[in-house]
Amino acid sequence: MTPFLCVRFLSNEEREALLEACAASDWKALHTLVLLAISTGARRGELVNLKWTGVDLKAAHATVQDTKNGDSRVLPLVSKALEAVRALKLQNRARSDYVFPQPSGFPRPYVYFDGYWQKALATAKLEDFRFHDLRHTTASYLASQGASLLEIADTLGHRTLNMVKRYAHLAQSHKVRAIEKMAKERGL
Repeated sequence: MTPFLCVRFLSNEEREALLEACAASDWKALHTLVLLAISTGARRGELVNLKWTGVDLKAAHATVQDTKNGDSRVLPLVSKALEAVRALKLQNRARSDYVFPQPSGFPRPYVYFDGYWQKALATAKLEDFRFHDLRHTTASYLASQGASLLEIADTLGHRTLNMVKRYAHLAQSHKVRAIEKMAKERGL
């Protein structure tokens, strides 16, 4: 028997508190990074290794090459996340190939931002929350809005549906609506 996996995701209030704390961070790009993580479901490594050559602001998407399963994936850039990436691009002024470069100017992605992340969590009063839980937040939001498990798997870059089954319970209302519609149309 498989033990129940606890999936931690942000409530609306927690999300707002976290984004506010990230916007106030000394590392200004943290807000954009977290917005992208929530709106795309991308992994931490996929985002911090994102290069400007993979970002198409006109088409409003970013292509990540280094994914966990080895496949490249296109991330839609929408709403506030798109605005934030545009603002980062203007600030970058061709200094770095990376969307999230090291503040020192060293030509590598900024992977050691944990101090800023932990401070934002503390400011937002979030406990027991990891950066990876932003992926769970994306999946949970999608499931609760009626996205299919296939759509969630595609968004997160999973090759199989097994990884997204943990969100199935959040999509129950969508399932009920689909069955009710089918029953009504078939006179059942």
